[in-house]
Amino acid sequence: MTVWSRLRRKLRPPRRLRFTREGRVIVLLSIGVGFAAINTGNNLLYLLLGWLLSFIIASGILSELTLKKLSVSRRPPPRVFAGEPFLMEVVIENAKQNRASFSIEVEDLVGTTPLDKRCYFLKIPAAKSQRTSYRHTFIRRGLYTMSGYRLATKFPFALFRKSRDVDAPLEVLVYPARVTVPRPTPRTTSRGETSANRLGRRGEFFGLRERRVGDDRRDIHWRSSARTGRLLVREYEDELARRVVIGVDNALPNTVREAAADGAITPAGEAQVAAVERAISVAASLAAAYIEVGWSVELCARGTHIPAGVGRIHEAKIQRALALLAYVGDEIAFPMIPPRVESVLVTPRAVPAAGRPHATTVMDV
Repeated sequence: MTVWSRLRRKLRPPRRLRFTREGRVIVLLSIGVGFAAINTGNNLLYLLLGWLLSFIIASGILSELTLKKLSVSRRPPPRVFAGEPFLMEVVIENAKQNRASFSIEVEDLVGTTPLDKRCYFLKIPAAKSQRTSYRHTFIRRGLYTMSGYRLATKFPFALFRKSRDVDAPLEVLVYPARVTVPRPTPRTTSRGETSANRLGRRGEFFGLRERRVGDDRRDIHWRSSARTGRLLVREYEDELARRVVIGVDNALPNTVREAAADGAITPAGEAQVAAVERAISVAASLAAAYIEVGWSVELCARGTHIPAGVGRIHEAKIQRALALLAYVGDEIAFPMIPPRVESVLVTPRAVPAAGRPHATTVMDV
């Protein structure tokens, strides 16, 4: 946080006050009655001016009491996908022990700009909480940060809209959009004469690779490790499961990436970005489909690699990596894919054979 932003936050008034149409009428009427009372010295006009001013003062005091000791928590759903509406739950709690709050509005803030949705609570009883939700849609994948929320009220006379901003950062991870992909064949559940290309502990010898965290020490091939100077472990084929490597091309020209960062992208550049986003969405949907039918899935992209794994936790890891996948240049190469492993390369463009890894299937989107 910069020094200027800290100073601006400290100098920011604790409340914001905005006139409503009724409030403008009352204030103008008070000014007019005040001038008339001073010019004429009429006691009735002074009495009317006092009543109007007390009306305004009571509105300020009661609205301030209504906004006191209110706290809000927001709860997004476990998974949010780009282009799909979701419900954000909003829970507001009234910590006042003997006073209810009325006519409360809550809206999330991105920086100092509110979202397009607003939650309304008619009454929050003393020492109670109320909950509701609003519907919102994020168009693009990525990590969105809501800086806080805004509490506002027009209680009691709707003369002013008084509000206060509360700093309460909330991060919402938006996964890539879900698209329709071909459904993979389920893994086999009975032993047969042929083996599937999936790493296992009791299958035929598959090959050697560098040791990773969690590998069994009994699988270390000491002779090859001594020859190469690196710890190498054996890989095996499993007869009961299958493995797939999903590769996604996330490369963009440098000019397009710079224009996208500056917000001055051309229609042609926007089409290229949309094509890469489509490829990322297809890769995410393929990963979910393969894991659903029991396959082990590995993710490869330029600058990103997720080792093979199964289950919902592994799927969430892949979805998170794709949600945060950055655009890179062609100078960053793909990770190597073993030639005997079934693989799918999702690419938005024609990549020369020398610049892309070996893949069993290439999907141009």
